[in-house]
Amino acid sequence: MKRRKSSEVQIGTLKMGGDNPVRVQSMLNIDTNNTDACVEQAIRIIETGGELVRLTAQGVREAENLQHIKAELTRRGYGDVPLVADIHFNPAAAEIAAQYVEKVRINPGNFVASIKKDLSDYTDEEFEQERLLLKEKFTHFLNICKKYDTAVRIGVNHGSLSERMMNRYGDTPLGMVESCLELLRVCREENFGKIVISLKSSNTVLMVQAVRLLVERMEVENFDFPLHLGVTEAGDGEDGRIKSAIGIGALLVDGIGDTIRVSLSEEPENEIPVAFGILQATRSRITKTEYISCPGCGRTLFDLQSVIKQVKSGTSHIKGLKIAIMGCIVNGPGEMADADYGYVGAGKGKVSLYKKKECIEKNIDAENAVNRLIDLIKENGDWIDE
Repeated sequence: MKRRKSSEVQIGTLKMGGDNPVRVQSMLNIDTNNTDACVEQAIRIIETGGELVRLTAQGVREAENLQHIKAELTRRGYGDVPLVADIHFNPAAAEIAAQYVEKVRINPGNFVASIKKDLSDYTDEEFEQERLLLKEKFTHFLNICKKYDTAVRIGVNHGSLSERMMNRYGDTPLGMVESCLELLRVCREENFGKIVISLKSSNTVLMVQAVRLLVERMEVENFDFPLHLGVTEAGDGEDGRIKSAIGIGALLVDGIGDTIRVSLSEEPENEIPVAFGILQATRSRITKTEYISCPGCGRTLFDLQSVIKQVKSGTSHIKGLKIAIMGCIVNGPGEMADADYGYVGAGKGKVSLYKKKECIEKNIDAENAVNRLIDLIKENGDWIDE
């Protein structure tokens, strides 16, 4: 995998894009006017591993309260984690929020009201008139962000494209891309580079298509802004996790993506482990030990599930190491060729241990094998104490 080269954007003390790790974020799901509850939920996200925390600011009152949330988080020692204000329909709220938080997300589909009061087709003149109105409002907002050194996310949602874009391009990935590119061109004209981009949909396939098309078009126009990935309204439980893994994971495997948010209808801190799991599975960001294990079959020569638990218990703190647990010689070593170390059933009550593809010790007693594996990792200098 070759990661798409993006520009680096400074969001408070956090760097995103460029050669920085793919960042993980989540969003509060409670009333932004409730300072104490917001602070508590934000801290749970941060302590679970979240690197940015987003809050809705649907009105001026909520935008004003962001300063109090930020102040309390700072007082409690969490001030270095950037806050992101999420804005829809209300440019005034965006302008206020930009004074208090490190990043503001705006939706080009509803940043300004439509100039049309009917559903007839836009004429070219009407299309341009509304574009210029959006440009005027957005430019004013960018000037405020320049003053306060605030980053901006241009967040296009499939479900909230403007009537103008829907009329011209239909309910398509192209409409999402064009909606984004309009504002990117304004950013270039205004020499504003603290930009992050997202194109999201609850339709996983459409989301992937839209982001891939955007990357192609950005390359043509020499835009290299970082990309935020997410499947919006993914759901809860297994459904939400699978949809997020497919949509976000497909793009990460392409080398696309600089920050991700897994959207679950659950407590927001539940999103963070899923996000890191997706990053690990796509080898985009290694944050833990990776285990490769076969599902087991009639050839399996030991209690696979019990041994996996034992190996994990003794090695799960070793960040970046890949350990395989394979039931028999049929699945190992060939199927575990990507692993750093291997534990392979070699006969009834016997196990062989591997380093990469090389068998280091053959036919050792199973009851000693897990401890011997740990010793082998230590002897080879790959052990990292907690």
